[in-house]
Amino acid sequence: MAGQRGWLLLTNDDGIEAIGFSMLVKALHAAGYPLVVMAPSGNHSATGMRINLMKPMPLRSRDDLLTTWSLDQHQTPVHLFELDGTPCDTMIVALDGGLDHLVPGVHPQMVVSGVNLGPNLSQDSYHSGTMGAAREAGLYGVPAVASSFTSFDPEGMEKAVEATLEVVERAARVLPLRAGNLGRPNGQLDTGYFSAWPKPETDDRWLENPESALLEAFSNGDLMLNINAPGTWDGTWATTRLGVRWYRNAVRFDVEDSTATATFTIGAASVDHSPVLAGDCDAVEENKASLSCLAVWPQSHPFALDEDLLAHGLESTVDGWARWLFRD
Repeated sequence: MAGQRGWLLLTNDDGIEAIGFSMLVKALHAAGYPLVVMAPSGNHSATGMRINLMKPMPLRSRDDLLTTWSLDQHQTPVHLFELDGTPCDTMIVALDGGLDHLVPGVHPQMVVSGVNLGPNLSQDSYHSGTMGAAREAGLYGVPAVASSFTSFDPEGMEKAVEATLEVVERAARVLPLRAGNLGRPNGQLDTGYFSAWPKPETDDRWLENPESALLEAFSNGDLMLNINAPGTWDGTWATTRLGVRWYRNAVRFDVEDSTATATFTIGAASVDHSPVLAGDCDAVEENKASLSCLAVWPQSHPFALDEDLLAHGLESTVDGWARWLFRD
């Protein structure tokens, strides 16, 4: 079965032995996907796109996990590595020569980052190491999916793993077996789907077939997918944008002497949610799995996606799924 599947490159931010990651690796392996794992050796939650500059980062094989996780690499190939670095470090090492060095001949179809323990909704996208790794993969021209379970209690994590498998399966159907833009060999592509800013007009080429343009953007690493699945997931989907939520009352001050110590704890925070049209928070509140199609590059970058094209992708759906994820 492995010959019918493209290679998946997996990472996360909770560390290689995190429960959500081990569950996802085992589920994808059982589904017949050949896998290369390049994950942080420890927890790097909320590191965003932090990278280590000019700092040696030890890299180790984790073949011991083949037995621990009951993986049969003779049935379906799987390679396991850990890096003493951040989630973005793992992607840079893997995609900028590491795969060629460690597993020659392996060329990934896409990157999957997660499953994260805890939500990555709304402004979490700025802090998330899970999403940071997926975005870093996109910068290197590789299609990428980030996935999160919206609870900090691992009970029910299998719902998010199941949702991730559904997205990976659908993406694998529409992507080539090998990421054609890995390393961005052609530099800036004349795609027709980039924003024309600061000019006011829209590039009319994508208007002829917006679904094709969105798929091309995903294939080239210019658009990424972000999954958020609750433990109460009812099996339905919503194509979303980032919603609006606020963490409040997360700072505690302990005063035992003349020095005050501030402690910031996400788990202690209350969260306010403001309903918006097609928001990721709103979908999760309705027990749906949220699938956000997000631009990889910043809004003012020349590779930023046309906002009208993104709006089309948000509105053009089939049973909650983005229409561009379906082959005609």
